[in-house]
Amino acid sequence: MARRHQYHQPNAPDSPGDGSDSDIQLDIDELGPNDDEDGDEDDASSTWDHNSLDTRIPLRSLRATHTRRFGIQRDNDAYREGEQTAAMHHLSGGRDSDGTMEDSAPLLEASNGSITTRKSSPGGWRQSSLRLAEFFSSTPDGPPTTSPETQDSSLTGTSRNITIGQDPPPRFPPNAVSNAKYTAWSFLPRTLYNEFSFFFNMYFLLVALSQLIPPLRVGYVSTYVFPLLFVLSITLGKEALSDIARRRRDAEANRGPYTILRLRDPMGTSRRKDKRKEYVGGKNPTRRGRSNTSSSHPNRLDVIEEEEEIVGHNGKESKPAIEVDELTIRARDIKVGDVVKLGKDQRVPADLVILKSFAAESGLVTYPYRPRQESLPNLSNGEAGSNSQTSGSALTTPVPPTETSLELGNLSGGTEAGGTGEAFLRTDQLDGETDWKLRLASSLTQSLEPWEFSRLRIVAGRPSKKVNEFVGMIECMPRSDPQNNSGARQDRSSQKALTAPLTIDNTAWANTVLASNVTVLAVVVYTGAQTRQAMSTTPPRSKTGLLDCEINDLTKILCALTLTLSIVLVALEGFENREEMKWYIAITRFLILFSTIIPVSLRVNLDMGKSVYARFIERDQGISGTVVRTSTIPEELGRIEYLLSDKTGTLTRNEMELKKIHVGTVSYANEAMDEVNSYIRQGFVTGPADDVLEPSSLVTPSSSFHTPSAGNQTTRTRREIGSRVRDLVLALALCHNVTPTAEEEDGQSFTTYQASSPDEIAIVRWTEQVGLRLVHRDRKSITLQSVETSRVVVRVRIREIFPFTSEGKRMGAILQFLQGEASATPSVGDAGEIWFYQKGADTVMTSIVAANDWLDEETANMAREGFRTLVVGRRKLSTQQYLDFSARYKEASLSLQNRDARMARVVKEHLESSLELLGVTGVEDKLQKDVKPSLELLRNAGIKIWMLTGDKVETARCVAVSAKLVSRTQYIHTITKLTPETPAASALDALSLLRSKPDSTALLIDGDSLSYFLSHHRWEFISVAVLLPAVIACRCSPTQKADVAYLIRQFTKKRVACIGDGGNDVSMIQAADVGVGIVGKEGRQASLAADFSITSFHHLTKLLVWHGRNSYKRSAKLAQFIIHRGLIISVCQTMYSIAAHYEPNALYRDWLLVGYATVYTMAPVFSLVLDKDVDEGLASLYPELYKELTNGQSLSYRTFFVWVAISIYQGSIIQGLSQILVGSVDSPQMVSVSFTVLVINELIMVACEVVTWHRFMVASLLGTMVIYIGSIPFLGGYFDLAYVWSLAFAWRVAAISAISLIPPYSVKILRRTLKPPSYRKVQGI
Repeated sequence: MARRHQYHQPNAPDSPGDGSDSDIQLDIDELGPNDDEDGDEDDASSTWDHNSLDTRIPLRSLRATHTRRFGIQRDNDAYREGEQTAAMHHLSGGRDSDGTMEDSAPLLEASNGSITTRKSSPGGWRQSSLRLAEFFSSTPDGPPTTSPETQDSSLTGTSRNITIGQDPPPRFPPNAVSNAKYTAWSFLPRTLYNEFSFFFNMYFLLVALSQLIPPLRVGYVSTYVFPLLFVLSITLGKEALSDIARRRRDAEANRGPYTILRLRDPMGTSRRKDKRKEYVGGKNPTRRGRSNTSSSHPNRLDVIEEEEEIVGHNGKESKPAIEVDELTIRARDIKVGDVVKLGKDQRVPADLVILKSFAAESGLVTYPYRPRQESLPNLSNGEAGSNSQTSGSALTTPVPPTETSLELGNLSGGTEAGGTGEAFLRTDQLDGETDWKLRLASSLTQSLEPWEFSRLRIVAGRPSKKVNEFVGMIECMPRSDPQNNSGARQDRSSQKALTAPLTIDNTAWANTVLASNVTVLAVVVYTGAQTRQAMSTTPPRSKTGLLDCEINDLTKILCALTLTLSIVLVALEGFENREEMKWYIAITRFLILFSTIIPVSLRVNLDMGKSVYARFIERDQGISGTVVRTSTIPEELGRIEYLLSDKTGTLTRNEMELKKIHVGTVSYANEAMDEVNSYIRQGFVTGPADDVLEPSSLVTPSSSFHTPSAGNQTTRTRREIGSRVRDLVLALALCHNVTPTAEEEDGQSFTTYQASSPDEIAIVRWTEQVGLRLVHRDRKSITLQSVETSRVVVRVRIREIFPFTSEGKRMGAILQFLQGEASATPSVGDAGEIWFYQKGADTVMTSIVAANDWLDEETANMAREGFRTLVVGRRKLSTQQYLDFSARYKEASLSLQNRDARMARVVKEHLESSLELLGVTGVEDKLQKDVKPSLELLRNAGIKIWMLTGDKVETARCVAVSAKLVSRTQYIHTITKLTPETPAASALDALSLLRSKPDSTALLIDGDSLSYFLSHHRWEFISVAVLLPAVIACRCSPTQKADVAYLIRQFTKKRVACIGDGGNDVSMIQAADVGVGIVGKEGRQASLAADFSITSFHHLTKLLVWHGRNSYKRSAKLAQFIIHRGLIISVCQTMYSIAAHYEPNALYRDWLLVGYATVYTMAPVFSLVLDKDVDEGLASLYPELYKELTNGQSLSYRTFFVWVAISIYQGSIIQGLSQILVGSVDSPQMVSVSFTVLVINELIMVACEVVTWHRFMVASLLGTMVIYIGSIPFLGGYFDLAYVWSLAFAWRVAAISAISLIPPYSVKILRRTLKPPSYRKVQGI
C-alpha cells in the first residue's frame, strides 16, 4: 500500500530551520509521496510525536495540486476509484469507510522526513466522545517517544515504559483474578499425581493391573478395577466441581464493570486498536452521527471558505482535536495504559498511577467539549467566538447532551474548585492497615485535561511485591507555543519534555478502595499477576489432611504385614516344592488375595464422610452463611493447635468510638457525656440565643467561659471544669487532618468525614455529638460551628501542620484564631492568637507536657480497659516566637541532608516543651461480636493464638488487651526496631526473657524485627515463639504472614489454622493447613480463597470445637472399622490357605468378596459418621475435650494395633471354628457358616461402638440384615442352601459369633470402668 500523505500526520516533518516561509518553499515530496516507498511504514508506527501548530498551509494554496493523493486511511481499491474523488471527500471533511473522520484543517509540515501513523480501528465504537484540541511536539534533546513494545522492562531489566492510549505489548498479563488450582491441561496430571502419591492408591493400581496377567488372576478383573475407578471418579469429580466453583467466583469478580477513557484521534487514525466491547449489552455498536456516503459531502468551495475562516486573519486555527470516549468494560479487559475512571467506594481493579482527582460534585461536562477560549490568548472576543463556532460546526457533529453527558467533574485544572488532586484510599485489604492513605495526583498531570493525557509517558519499575514502595517517572511531551504569529516554525530543539518523579503517594494498588468522595482518573501500570496484591499472594496448593497422611502410613504397615505373611506362607510350603507355579508367582497371588487388608473402599468411605461433614457445617443454623470450599479436610478442624488471626475486620470491626475523656480532675464516659454537652453549649455562647439574625462573635481559647448564675463557689468550680472541657473539645476539633464532605442520599444531604486515620474521624464525630461541628477545612483554614445554634463559632488559619508518623507517634498544628464577628470576611492581615496544639501517644507526650501527677495513672487505666489513648496539650505562642520558629523551620526544610531530623529538632526546641496538659482521650476499636469469650474458649481448648496485623504497635497492643487475647496476668514483652545492623547478641538477648517464662509472657513484635529474626535467627525465634500463649506481630506484610504460618507448620509439625477477611490475608490463608475466610464488608477475597468461609469470628469456635471435633472422631472411627473389616477377612483367608496346604486360592470369590465390602457392611459402617459422644452444649462448656484430640489419640499406632489384634482374634475364631465345627476345609457348608458369621460379627461390632443412636443407624443395621437374609437364596453358587436353612447351621453360627464377640466387648467394658474416657466423665456416666 502506498505511503500515506503527511496531511494531518502527528509526526509530520519539521520545517527547515532557516526560517523560510513554508507556504513558498513547500517540498513536493511532502504533498505527493513516492509510490515506491515502503508501504509498511504506515502500519509499523507506534509513536505519537505531534508537531507544533504555528504556521499552516491554507488549502487554497494547494488548489493546483488537487491531483495529488491525500492521506486518507484506505486500501488500494479506494485509490483506484479516483484520486480526485478521494481528495474531494477528504477536503469536505468526510469520513472514510471505516468511520474515521478526516478533519478539514490545514496541512502540517514534515519534521524529519519520517512518517509514522497508526491505523484507526475499524468498526470502532464510542458511547460518547469529546473532540478536544491537542498539541504534540517531539523532544529531540530528551528521550525519544517510543512505544511500549520497544522500551519495555524486558529490555531494560528494571523498568517499563507506558505511553497512555497505546496498545500494551502482549507479554503484559491480562487483568484477571484467578484462584483456580488447575487448568484444562494440568487437571488430570496434577490430580492423578496427588491421588497416586498416596501409597494405598498406588497399591490398588498395581493390584488392578496385575489382574491383566493370566497367571496372577484370582477372580474377575472388574472386581479389582471398578472399585479403583470408582474411587478415582469420586475424588476427581469433587476436585473438578470445587475448581469449577472457584472459576465461577473468579469470573464474577472479573466481570465487574469499570469505566475507562479511550483517547482516539479522529483524523484518520486511532490512538489504539481497541476492539474491546462495551460491557452493557455485550455488543459493539457503531458510532452515532457518521456517514460514509459521498452524497453527504459538501461543496469543495464551501469547505475552503470554511477552512479560511478557521485559520483566521493571523494564520491561526483551532487545535487539532482528539476524541475521548468513555467506555464501560469488564475488569478482566483492562490493559496497561488504560485510563480508568473511579468513584467513591469503588474497588481499584489494577495497579494505577493517579493522573487527576477532582470533587465528584463539581458538575457535568457534556461532549463534544472544546477547550476554553482563554487557551487562545491572541484571539479577540469576536474572533474567538467566530472561530469557536466555525470550528464546532466544521470539525464536529453535535451530539445531544442527553446522550453524551459524562460525570467527569470539573476538568479545568488542578487549581480550580474540585481539582484538589487528593484522594483517600482504604488499603486494609492489601496491607492490613486501618488508616486511610492519602494519595496525590502528580502536579504535572493534575492540571491537564483528559484529552491531553496522550502526551504522557510513564516509566515504572519492574513488578514487585513491596506494597509500600514505588519508583517511577512521568514525562509530558511539550506542545508548541500558540502565540508565535511570525509564520515561521519555532525551533523544536528548544522545547523540553516536562518530567516529574512518581512515588508511592501517586499510586493506587489493586484491591484497595477509593474512600473519598472524588472522581479519580488513573492510568494502569500493572495488571493481573503483576499487581502488588497478586505478587504478595502465594499460589493455591492442594491440601492433604493429617488424617489422610496417618492412614497412608498405616497402610504401609499393613502392606508390609501382607508381604511378610505371603512370604511366610510360601516359605512354609517350600520355595522349591511348588510344581504348579513358581514361588514368586505364588507370593504375588497371596499379595493379591490379601489386598483386602487395605480395602479400596477406605478412600471412598472417607471421602463420602467428608462430604457429609461439609453438609452438616453448611446446614448448621447456628453458623448460618458458612461455606465449605474445600471438602477434603473437614476433620483437620479438630486438630488445630495454632490459630493465626488478622486483626482488622477479623477481631475488630474497624469502627472507632471515643468512649472516655479525662481532664485532670474528672473523667467523663457513657451517660456523663451529657454534661460535656452542656459545657460546650455554655462555652460557645457567641450571641443572643433568641436572635439567630444577630451577628455572633468568634470564640478563641482566651474567651471567657459563661456559666449560669449560681453560688460563687459552685460557679467558680463549674467555670474551671467547664473551661477545661471546652479547651479539650476545642483542641480535638482543631488538631487533626479530617476533611468534611457533603453527600446526598435519598434526597437528603449529610456530612461525612475523610481522614487517614479512623481514630481522628471518631474524635471529630464525638466533638459533633457534644456540640461542636467541623463544617469546613482546607489547606489554609478550619471553621467550626455550634450544633445547637448552627452559628460559626471558631475560625482558624492553619500556619503549620506536623503530621503523625510511626516514629514520632504524635501530630501537631500551629493555628491562628480569627477574632471579631463570625459573619465578617477574614482578611489576610487579620491578627489573632497563635496556639500550638499537639496530641499523641502517652509514651512520647509524657516528656512534652508540663509536670503533673495524674497522667501516667489515667493512661494506664484506659489501657487496661483496652482503649487507644491520646494525650492532648497546647501552648500559646507570641507573634515573635512564631516568626522565629517559622524562620528556623523553613531553613531546616531547605536542608539537603538530614532534612527530617533537622526539622524535628527545630520543632522540639521551639514548641515541644512544657505544653499545657488539656486531657486524655480513650478511643475504642469496636470488637467483633463475642470475640472475648471466643478467644477464651479457644485458649481453653489448647489453641495458641497469634495475631498478625499490618497496623501500628500501639493499636495492636490495645486490641490484644481489649479482646482478652492477652490476659491480665500475662506480661507483654515488646521487641521492635531490630535492623540487619543489630548485633546478634542483642537480638538473642531479647528472646532470653521469653525462654525463661514462656507460660506467663506474650510477645509483641513489629514487622522489621520479625523480618530480622526470620532472616538471621529463624529457628531460635520460632523455637521460643511456639511456646508462648500469645504472639502479636505488627506491621506485617502479606508475605510475612504466610512465612510465619509456613514456619510454624515446618517446625512443630502441628496443624495451623489462619483466619482473615482481606486480600492481604490470602497468602496466609493458603499457607495454612486450614484457611478460614470471613465475608467482610471490605470484600470477599479471603473467603473465596479460604477452605472455609464464615460470616463472623465467633462462628469459628463452633466450627472447631463442635464440627471439627466430631469430624475428626467420626473419620477416625470410620477408618478403624474399615481397616478392621478388611483385616478380618484377610485373616480368614490366611487360615483357609494354611488349611489348604498353603495354596494361593481364594476363600470368598467374586460376589461374596464385593458384596461383603459393599451391600452387606457398607451402610452400617458408614452410619458411624452420625455418631457423637457429647452434645453441642457440653462440647462448648468443656473445650478441654477438644484439647485431647490434638495429640491424635483417636487414631494412633496404639489404637491401630489394638484393632489389628481384635481382627486377628476374630478372624481366627471365625474361620478356625467354622472349619472345625463343619468338619470341612473347602466346602459350601463351611463357606456359608464362615461368611454368615463374618457379616453378623461386623454388624454387631458397629452396634457396640455407637455412643449416640441415630435413626439412620438403626435402619442401616436392620436393613442390611434383611438384605443379607433376602439374598441368601441367590447365593446358591457359593452356599449349600439346604444346609443354610437347617438347625445345624443356626447353632454353629450363633456359637462362633458369641465366641468372637463376647471377649473383645468384655475387655472394652472393663477398661471403660477402670479408666473412663473424658466424654463419659462430663456426662456423669
